[in-house]
Amino acid sequence: MFTTNPFAVLAASEFVSPAVMQTYVVIMILLVVGGTLFDIWHKGSAAYFFQSWRKSRDKGARRVGGGEMSALAVRTALSEGLTSAEFGPGRRRVAHLLTMYGFLAYVITTVIMVFWYPTPVSPTPPILPLLWVVGALLVCAGGYWFWFFIRVDVAAEGHTPLRAMRADLFILSLLASATLGLVWAGLQAAGSSWTTVFLGFYLIATTVLFGSVPWSKFSHMFYKPAAALEKRVGEATGTRRNLPAPADKPEMFGSARERPRHY
Repeated sequence: MFTTNPFAVLAASEFVSPAVMQTYVVIMILLVVGGTLFDIWHKGSAAYFFQSWRKSRDKGARRVGGGEMSALAVRTALSEGLTSAEFGPGRRRVAHLLTMYGFLAYVITTVIMVFWYPTPVSPTPPILPLLWVVGALLVCAGGYWFWFFIRVDVAAEGHTPLRAMRADLFILSLLASATLGLVWAGLQAAGSSWTTVFLGFYLIATTVLFGSVPWSKFSHMFYKPAAALEKRVGEATGTRRNLPAPADKPEMFGSARERPRHY
């Protein structure tokens, strides 16, 4: 399981051809692109960011040049993009990083194995299935940690972890896809008769994950870097989204009797 390409084994069984798997992956990519564009149009996100950008440029106390803009973009990519610094220190940030990097490893290795090593004829480098499994495990570790212990309505509001809303569609479908993918690969390696059943469950969960972009928070991963860059530009120009300047007194959260919970 850890060093075997499950997609090549699937193709070798002649149950699903490599062309079908590759077509499915392409359709999922198109669903993400189309869903994100629809979400941007429906919610007016692009119009909001451009309008906010113009306000920062026109009403700011100073102009931001091309060199400074490039530096801000690099800082945003390194800070908010790669390390999720907007979450601050703590378990919420760790859970997000586990899920994010696990998801990237899970998706990228899936694409590589499906398109470059779809059959046993071209042996798959053992590192790819290993990264696929590790990526799915990281998604499960970060995702289940967040779902059961870190969510605001669970950790701060006292609701049951089993409570789900439409806003939870992304994390639930992501966890379902990663979990069922691991179960399917494990059953396949064991030669279980349940392999085909869980392959069907895996495909359903994955289709929901990538096909529900207009109704889930999937597209937020594309908005966050743009929002973070816009915030940095606003701070550089002095507009700060019409918010007051930071106070000289340091921030104080919570009290001696209560641990703060800020999200």
